[in-house]
Amino acid sequence: MNAERTAATNPSGTAPRTAVVTGAGSGIGRSVALELLAAGWSVALAGRRVETLEETAALAAAGHGVKDAATLRVRTDVSRPEDVAALFARVREDFGRLDLLFNNAGTFGPGGVPVEELPYDAWRHVVDTNLNGAFLCAQAAFRQMKEQDPQGGRIINNGSISAHAPRPNSVAYTTTKHALTGLTKSLSLDGRPYRIAVGQIDIGNAATDMTERMQSGILQANGALASEPVMDVADVARTVRHMAELPLEANVQFATVLATNMPYIGRG
Repeated sequence: MNAERTAATNPSGTAPRTAVVTGAGSGIGRSVALELLAAGWSVALAGRRVETLEETAALAAAGHGVKDAATLRVRTDVSRPEDVAALFARVREDFGRLDLLFNNAGTFGPGGVPVEELPYDAWRHVVDTNLNGAFLCAQAAFRQMKEQDPQGGRIINNGSISAHAPRPNSVAYTTTKHALTGLTKSLSLDGRPYRIAVGQIDIGNAATDMTERMQSGILQANGALASEPVMDVADVARTVRHMAELPLEANVQFATVLATNMPYIGRG
């Protein structure tokens, strides 16, 4: 069913606001992109596979009547500085300004591998994607938001409840998510003089392809396997949109959104 698009105005008083969503071809990134597009934002969809970005754009057009001009589809490997530079150059060229970066691209890496058996290449891949990629995108967004007129914008980093409580055999993923919290805090402080608001959303068990194993049985801290509840990924998307549409004078510094009955509080 088509829904009318309500224009989301940016600080210059014109519509629509503009966003970059990394990892926009699936899961949380796709859901957030669709939520923003339905609300009248223009969105640059970034990801490693163009075909999945095209699918996201097609879903926006079919479900919300979003016009093709409201989306950019930019093949981007966030771990490659040249890809990130090309992405943000394209955003400047096509949209003129940037109001939001949703720093979402990430990977679990090899699941269930004990730390003593984790190959360095696997560790490096997770760090390059989850941490270095987030830094590169935040740096590029920070530069553009500082230089544009009117100045300012918002960055939302996708953390994880693993930034607070790890799962067994998750050393690479957990380490990067803890590091993202430091990135969020530093950027939030450094962005104050330039009206750049930076926050983080920590998500637990949103129902996506990456979390299917939660329902079939996943290792717990006591060594047992257990099925865990999940929540609709659309609930995450609505939370991100709320954070994104606050005036720059207000900021959600940290938000935690999780399936109510998942074993997080009291984990271990």
